[in-house]
Amino acid sequence: MDGADEQPTLREKAYESFTRHLLARDVRPGQFVSQRRLVELTGLTLGAIRELIPRLEAEGLIKTVPQRGLQIAHIDLNLIREAFQLRLFLEKEAVAIFTETASGETIAALLKQHREIVAAIESGNHSHELEVHAQAVDWGMHDAFIDALGNTIISNAYRVNSIKMRLISQERFRIDGRVGPVMGEHLRVLEAIEQRNAQEAVEALAAHINHARSRALRI
Repeated sequence: MDGADEQPTLREKAYESFTRHLLARDVRPGQFVSQRRLVELTGLTLGAIRELIPRLEAEGLIKTVPQRGLQIAHIDLNLIREAFQLRLFLEKEAVAIFTETASGETIAALLKQHREIVAAIESGNHSHELEVHAQAVDWGMHDAFIDALGNTIISNAYRVNSIKMRLISQERFRIDGRVGPVMGEHLRVLEAIEQRNAQEAVEALAAHINHARSRALRI
């Protein structure tokens, strides 16, 4: 394999490694890091890291601060407003199309996941494991709406914004202690989808996203 074939793979490995460590909070929003630290963190070469930096800057995940180095995206009010606005624009259209095109089996599977979590809460299960599972189900539903579009450009834009949303969630409005209300909001969306009522699904989804936005801005 020649170098031209290897480089894209190295760049992608570097990106995936960085975002994985970022979401694992091995580096934190607002933290300054050196290129050498990123090499240590990812286990990749300095060359791969240097090729990675322009992409991370273009996506707003890091910025170069003169005489200080690389700063991880800082969670401020402007980022919260912009990330939620983009999320709302993309997901409202996505859920309307999902309502019309998703198979009955796909919708039933999403409903089953959510109803099982609600049933577990009602039976007295308030464990950390359930919260972790609920968070995965939460993001999985939203991702399913976008993925169903089959649009690479939208999926890529959403993926980058989703990283920022997850950072905001970790800093501002974790699902901990709110599993029941969040699942209830999701069920209103999914039940409207089950009825093939696109307008109701869009309204329920917008209300859900705006509730999260309000919590993030208020804290």
